[in-house]
Parts: sequence; C-alpha cells; structure tokens
Amino acid sequence: MLKDRRKYACLLACFIIKWNIIGSGIFISPKGVLEHSGSVGLALVVWLLGGCIAALGSLCYAELGVTIPKSGGDYSYVTEIFGGLMGFLLLWSAVLIMYPTTLAVIALTFSSYVLQPVFPNCVPPYMATRMLSATCLLLLTWVNCSSVRMATRIQDAFTVGKLMALGLIIVVGLVQIINGNYEALTPQVAFALDRTPSVGQIALAFLQASFAFSGWNFLNYVTEEVVEPRRKKRGREVMILFYSYHCFVAQTFGEKLLGMFSIIMPISVALSTFGGINGYLFTSSRLCFSGAREGHLPSLLAMIHYKSCTPIPALLVCCTATIVILCIGETHNLINYVSFINYLSYGVTIAGLLFYRWKKPNLYRPIKVNLLVPVCYLMFWALLLGFSLYSEPVVCGVGLVIMLTGVPVYFLGVHWKEKPKCIYNFIEWATYVGQRLCFVVFPQIDPIEVATPSEWTERSSGRSSFSLPV
Repeated sequence: MLKDRRKYACLLACFIIKWNIIGSGIFISPKGVLEHSGSVGLALVVWLLGGCIAALGSLCYAELGVTIPKSGGDYSYVTEIFGGLMGFLLLWSAVLIMYPTTLAVIALTFSSYVLQPVFPNCVPPYMATRMLSATCLLLLTWVNCSSVRMATRIQDAFTVGKLMALGLIIVVGLVQIINGNYEALTPQVAFALDRTPSVGQIALAFLQASFAFSGWNFLNYVTEEVVEPRRKKRGREVMILFYSYHCFVAQTFGEKLLGMFSIIMPISVALSTFGGINGYLFTSSRLCFSGAREGHLPSLLAMIHYKSCTPIPALLVCCTATIVILCIGETHNLINYVSFINYLSYGVTIAGLLFYRWKKPNLYRPIKVNLLVPVCYLMFWALLLGFSLYSEPVVCGVGLVIMLTGVPVYFLGVHWKEKPKCIYNFIEWATYVGQRLCFVVFPQIDPIEVATPSEWTERSSGRSSFSLPV
C-alpha cells in the first residue's frame, strides 16, 4: 500500500509543475505589468525577461532539490545551509504572507470571473466576491483533508479549463496575425510611450510578472514524496518558457475578439483559478508540515489523519490565514506584497547554493549548474529588489517588517528551551485537543528507509525517514 502511495505521489508531483506554473497568475498580472511598463512592447520585453529569470532560478532549485533531498523547498534549504533563524524567518513570512496572500489573490480572481457574467456592466459586489472566495477555499480545504486522490482527480479535470483558455488565446491570436491585424505589434506602435516609466516602475512591472511565473519551485516542496526527483525537475524549464508566451487579460480579450462566445473566457479562467487554489493548498500545507517537523511550528501541524494520511491541521491553518487576508487587501496591492517577499526568499536561497558550494565542495551533486547561472540570477535579483524598495518603500517595508517580527518569535518559541512548565502543559493540552478533533497522529516511520539526518545531504539519493505519506 505504501508503494502504491509513493507511485501516486510521483504522478502528483508531475502535475504540481503543470498546475502551479500554468495557473491563474497569467490572467491577473498583465494589467499591472502594462500599467507599470507604459507600453505594449516594453511589457512584452518584461514578460520575456521574467520567463528567462524564472528559468535560471528553476535550474538553481533543481540542483538544491537533488543535493538536499528534503521536502519544504526554500525553507528546508535555508535551514540546512544558514541555520534555524534564517530558515524560521523564511517560514514565518511564507506562512503569514506568501501563501495566504497568493491563495487570496487566486480566490478573488476566481470569484470575479465567476460573477462577471452575472454583473456584465459593473464590478461584482465586494461582499459577493469575498463570500464566494471563502466558499471555494472551504470546499477545496475539505477535499484536500478528505483525500489526496480526490484532490488530484479534481485538479486533472480543472486543468482542462486552463489549457482551453490558453489554447483559445493562442489560436485567436494567430488568426489575427494571419489576417494582417498586427499593427499594434509593429515597433512604432508597440513601443509608443504614453509616459516614460521610471526604473522603479519597471522593477514593479517585473514583480507583477514574477507573480504569474510563480510556482516553478513548488516541486521542491514535495521532494521526499517523489521517486527520482531529478527526472521530474527537468520539465520545469520547458513549462516556464512555454508559459512566457501567454500574456493577455482574459476577460478583455474575450470581449474584443470572441464576440458572442466571449463567455467562454471567464468560464475557462474560473476553472483555471479553481485548480490553482487546489494546487497551492497542497504545497502550502506541506511547508507547514516540514516546519513543524523541524520544531519551528507546533507539532500538531506535523500530524496527519490516521486513515487518509492528509495533513489536516496544516490545511486548516492555511485556509484560516487566507480567509483573514481576503478581508483586508486589494488584488494588485497583494501581488506587490507577495512578489517582493517571494523574490527576497528566492535570492536568499540561491545565495545559499553558492555558499553551500564553498562550504561543501566535495558533496555529490547529481545536478550541478554553471556558476554563471546563480550569479546572473543574484545580480538581477539585487537590482530588482533595490529599485522596488526605492519605488514602493511602504509596500516593501511592510513586508520586511512582517518578516523581522519573526525574530522575537523564534527566540521565544524555538530557541528558548527552558520554558515554564505551565507553557508546556498548555501546549500538550492544545495538541491533545487538536488530535482528538482532527483524528491525526504523527506519520509512521518506514523501517526500510530509516536514515540519520546526516545522510539527507551526504548520500547521492534517499529520502527522509519522516516523509509525508500520501
């Protein structure tokens, strides 16, 4: 049975790449990219360079994923390389900002496109979009709590929606070009600037584009659940480059070119975003699971349902945090928040790759990228974050402050070992109550694959003995 679960997890990992890279961001970000870049031509350049940078980053993460074969992605790598505090800050910002905000943005997009046919001449009501978004989140949380197999089947069905939407855009675009309607793509028109964008505005355009490309690192969150992760990681660069071609706003596109069939686009995007929420819930819960396993989050989050083997407490935490974010933010501001923190964590992780090369030069690495790849990524990363901070100091500053609030939490909750007995008694009681309510236990260790922690990084292959069964 365990062998069947691992086989199923491998298929699931392959779909994670498809679910999250080709997701809903492409139907959200183009507005922000075009607003900040100032022209269609410059926006297309931003999309192309953004795809290339994402491909460089995915190559670096491929090396990290097979060198440090632990689930948890950025968090696990930074913890392994730089220590507990840095890893906890990354985990803290991901749990508080990155995943809840991303899920909130996708859920709001889902509700907006679903309600668009009902309110064709106006923006859907604020409360209606929030209520529908929360309902969608609760439904998919229940699905993921019930069965990984059910979540996978739902995801496969809704993948058809996103591929249909992207395929329709490509075909209609090619038809327009064949018919000679490509005046807007000529350099004179495409690069005609209504205003000259500042360097800071260009940086913000890249941040908006990075939101659409996000998801290329998600396979690293379930490394321990994948057999032969090296083979799975090779597909990401192809997906990213394929994805970089699709840069339109779906609703406007449908109204302009599809006429009476324009309703197809909001339906397709709604299907796409529904599947995107499902994929993000799956990976974000695994991050909470990894953090709890390392002792950086309450141990309850490292437990799984005794029968379905799903991380119910971690899923409930992700759902609750997302619903809170839904009530306090607007879509494009939320994208700026999450993109800045995302890029910050990517840069720290890839800097860790260089440090690990220096720290352990003789460590076996099944995949080893040229040094120019992480160096080029980090140069672009430093310029992008610097200009973004200069252009939007409040948005970026709030993100940094939230991340740094994790410092006292780390020292009080993790580093401080000699806590009063009453605190331990409360934690034990809360864990007991959570176990009774969710019917969860710690995952069973597979005796065939027991390995000491040092073997996680010193062996050329292998998996953690605490891997999450699915």
